[in-house]
Amino acid sequence: MPLHFSRRAALLGSVAAFTSIVAGGSSAWAQQQQPADRIWSGGPILTMNDAAMRAEAVAERGGRIVAVGTAADAMRLRGPQTRMIDLAGRAMIPGFVDAHGHIVFGGLQALSANMLSPPDGEVTDIASLQKILREWMAANMDAVRRANLIIGFGYDNSQLKELRHPTRDDLDQVSRDIPIVIIHQSSHLGAMNSKALEVAGFNADTPEIPGGVIRRRAGSKEPDGVVEETALIAGALKVVAGVGAAGLRAFARAGSELWARYGYTTALEGRAAPALAEAVRQVAAEGGFKNDIAVYVDVQSDRDYILRHHSKTYNNRMRIAGAKLSSDGSPQGFTAFRDRPYYNPVGNYPPGYLGYPTLPLAEVIKHVDWAFQNGVHLINHCNGEAASDMFITALKVAAAKHPRADRRPVLIHGQFLREEQVDAFKQFEVFPSLFPMHTFYWGDWHRDHTVGPHLADNISPTGWMRQRGMMFSSHHDAPVALPDSMRVLDATVTRRTRSGDILGPHHRVDVITGLKAMTLWPAYQMFEDGQKGSIEVGKLADLVILSADPTAVNPETIDQIKVAETIKEGQTIFALTQAEQRRGDLMLPGATGDDPFQRFINKASVYRDMTRAPNPLMRGNPGLVNAMTSTPHDPGCIHQFLFEVMSEMAS
Repeated sequence: MPLHFSRRAALLGSVAAFTSIVAGGSSAWAQQQQPADRIWSGGPILTMNDAAMRAEAVAERGGRIVAVGTAADAMRLRGPQTRMIDLAGRAMIPGFVDAHGHIVFGGLQALSANMLSPPDGEVTDIASLQKILREWMAANMDAVRRANLIIGFGYDNSQLKELRHPTRDDLDQVSRDIPIVIIHQSSHLGAMNSKALEVAGFNADTPEIPGGVIRRRAGSKEPDGVVEETALIAGALKVVAGVGAAGLRAFARAGSELWARYGYTTALEGRAAPALAEAVRQVAAEGGFKNDIAVYVDVQSDRDYILRHHSKTYNNRMRIAGAKLSSDGSPQGFTAFRDRPYYNPVGNYPPGYLGYPTLPLAEVIKHVDWAFQNGVHLINHCNGEAASDMFITALKVAAAKHPRADRRPVLIHGQFLREEQVDAFKQFEVFPSLFPMHTFYWGDWHRDHTVGPHLADNISPTGWMRQRGMMFSSHHDAPVALPDSMRVLDATVTRRTRSGDILGPHHRVDVITGLKAMTLWPAYQMFEDGQKGSIEVGKLADLVILSADPTAVNPETIDQIKVAETIKEGQTIFALTQAEQRRGDLMLPGATGDDPFQRFINKASVYRDMTRAPNPLMRGNPGLVNAMTSTPHDPGCIHQFLFEVMSEMAS
């Protein structure tokens, strides 16, 4: 394969020099080009450039790619200071570009210690629980100091040798100065150390909370550290919110690091209030991000803020990328706005129930028109068919009023679509950011309850997009799920559910297409494809090294591939060292099908909604809370809950 150049190669020298290189061969190249800083070779390199999909070597200088091609050609850029890096059979691909996620509260997920028992964790007794907390604290000390919080999920008293819950005294042996909250695997109970009880306001004089229990020391009213149901949720939320803006900034840093662990060189905060956006900006100003962070601000919060700050240029690795609109809720929570009744909804729903929009059509039209008029990049959360109908109507109105321009409005999720809606989105140049990972996590639920067996085959219809020559991106929506890039790729390629069913085999794509949907195409989605998304001369050296070539393994095992290294502009920002592997072991595992973090977030969001309910019979009713969280909960509600909690912390 010859060495490949792009028009960006003009940045490396004059047009005359470039012409002489091509005409004069290797001697001209060696004479007129500076040595590379790094050269990678020794493994398969997948470039995502259709003109030259595979290469033997990549050379980088000053954070940009200066050569892609054969090993022999790349060696012409080798100098005395060039670092030669042997891939040792591992695969190199472009850095992943996050198409939709939420890094800030994803940071709390990253900062959660794994309290599970074997086989998913190592906690077998109180002593091992304390050991894991100490080890986790030591491995994450910088974040612990910034957030002033230690939190863990998944302990199970029935699996502990002592057959009891840990108490405040047990947790005080880990720390008396930093609040510690650990959540039971069921999310019905938890334990706090003395400092956390103090922050939560739980003491001998605290009355019982309706629907919950604050357990007391024997013969005393002093809390022993174990709290149940609504008392747990109220106390834990107060402790988490109590970390304030400083803790929120720690979450943002941790989220950025978690995304890098999974190979994302560009990460998203997909919905932020202005106060949260400013917290992210402060972290950026402190040099807290190693990958690029794009923030989309809630369009209903402060449009003037968006107009003042939105930019296509990163400053300290952060930019306000545009505006986020949310038109409906969640399909698995039965709040997505559909054009037909749900198939078999679980709950007391009226006949013909369709879900509902989060705002009226007139508001959708107003926000889309504003984005068109002001050149603001707009992303719109639409899950149900009727929500997409509203979006299409708003696009028609805006297109009739404003001259055509390269706006790239984005459809976020698009779980349930009619095929003619895809035609309309193509007509209005909407970029679809789909959620094929739903096929794994909630595919069985969609088949059995939301849309039925026939329509479930068409959730996140990637095949329809490709039939029309449309690009799409594939996202994770963390912390709804971990930002596990290999799980995203696996689901996009196989569409296999937890039970082993395949939803919509006609929507499965090949591995290269799946990779493009996580690299080059989301870069296009965000107007960054000139700098990112493929391994080409002149682009940023944003790269990922995988433990195996995903095109060379059984597609059913893609999720087992590991991110070995993440490289941002030539610099390693994550490497799977033995220490990092251990740090990962101390974090909550992904894709186990039993996620105590998600279970608690679900329950907390329901509890928060119920505390605001006008009917006093609903408030503090643990039975109703449990009933409402016994089915897959609405990520729309969860996102709103997280959005509100983060906004409170930021302010």
